[in-house]
Amino acid sequence: MSSSTARKRLTREESRAQTRERLIDTAQHLFVSNGYGGASIRDIADKAGYSQGAFYSNFSSKEDVLLELLRRHMEAEATQLSRVMGNDGQDSEQMLAELDAWASTLNHDADWCMLSIELQLHANRSQAFAVEFQKVWDQHRSELGSVIGQLFNKLGRTPPAAPDELAAAFMALSHGLALQRTSTRPAASGRLIMAFLRGLIATAEDRGVDPIKK
Repeated sequence: MSSSTARKRLTREESRAQTRERLIDTAQHLFVSNGYGGASIRDIADKAGYSQGAFYSNFSSKEDVLLELLRRHMEAEATQLSRVMGNDGQDSEQMLAELDAWASTLNHDADWCMLSIELQLHANRSQAFAVEFQKVWDQHRSELGSVIGQLFNKLGRTPPAAPDELAAAFMALSHGLALQRTSTRPAASGRLIMAFLRGLIATAEDRGVDPIKK
């Protein structure tokens, strides 16, 4: 294979990736502004500057785009949490301070708060979508549960419930507060999640390793 052919193939792949990203960005904007039902595939393709054929070469349906947006959000959140937990040199208060900083950014993205409403509404209306939605949700719950388990382990505490159960509770709190968010009332989910987490840690059984300072 010649080098010119390799370059041409790479350019085509890059072009397709650019098309895909533009379609995703446009779809998110339209889902937020018009609602999922009010944004057609034609609207998404036209607004992004492509044909409907270009849309279908990247996605099988609007639901496919909606799931991709959910996956990206969940993956970014899991990556950020893993980064916070990855520093083995932290003491307990440093670790919690970094978690506080991360939590302070939760649900400050107004577009994501609106999109979370669309996700839940569509999951309630479409059984097929609900199945795929639950798969992504369960994966994130497992990843978040792993982080919670690591946190309690590093602090030498026994979690009061299974880490996955705690993860589900925190996700429900975050999602519920996102649904209640308005443009005039800042999201409080991060602060409240950390308040609950600190309370759980403070009352958890101490295994004698680096206890939390009161």
